[in-house]
Amino acid sequence: MRLSRFAALSSSLLLGAVLALTGVSAAQAAETAALDYVALGDSYSSGVGAGSYDSASGDCKRSTKAFPVLWKNANAPSSFSFTACSGARTGDVTANQLGPLSAATDLVSLTIGGNDAGFADVMTTCVLQSEATCINRVNQAKAYVDSTLPGKLDSVYTAIRNKAPAAEVVVLGYPRFYKLGGNCVAGLSEGERSAINGASDYLNAAVAKRAADHGYTFASVVPTFTGHEICSGSAWLHSVNWLNIGESYHPTAAGQSGGYLPAFNGAV
Repeated sequence: MRLSRFAALSSSLLLGAVLALTGVSAAQAAETAALDYVALGDSYSSGVGAGSYDSASGDCKRSTKAFPVLWKNANAPSSFSFTACSGARTGDVTANQLGPLSAATDLVSLTIGGNDAGFADVMTTCVLQSEATCINRVNQAKAYVDSTLPGKLDSVYTAIRNKAPAAEVVVLGYPRFYKLGGNCVAGLSEGERSAINGASDYLNAAVAKRAADHGYTFASVVPTFTGHEICSGSAWLHSVNWLNIGESYHPTAAGQSGGYLPAFNGAV
């Protein structure tokens, strides 16, 4: 018994000396050494638009350049589960993505709500039809955000908390798509671009409110994407791509590393 206590004391003193020399506290070391991270969500989390997709992820298109993988590579958590999937809606998250969550989960990231609000149809309508039709479709999406999306977000957020009661949950928002003003060949009028940006802000506000009500952290990516919108000359978002329509209006690899990753880092 004395030998065991002596060995434990010696190990403790040695660890303390190492931590003191490196300037790392024991709490920081323990936190870094034992972190279980689960990345949930839609295409903005899976990394659609960033390329370098894991073939095993199939239509979910999980990219090795997506911000959850970049964060994992930089921080080496003790476990990492990546279930985010292209096209996911709130019901897809609760039905298909929550398996890795448990009482041991420490950190969860999530982007969700854009597909529920009709993101793809809004953009298709605005690209192919008139400005008036575009703005009308944007207003329909905003009405959905008011009437229906909050309850769907509540379902997801509650399901996450039930399965991972101790986890820190970071909900990330969506970027504004367009830089306004000046000349821009983007196939949309200034009025359409302004309406789409406004809809993004409207969606972000609703997501942030529901996240806060559940005790989750909301991380806006609008600041990190500012100056890198479509029409900026240094875009981190794909414009419409007729050869690969699924990547349209999604972050590039630079958008994941320069837009989403810093926002996530700032929230964790």
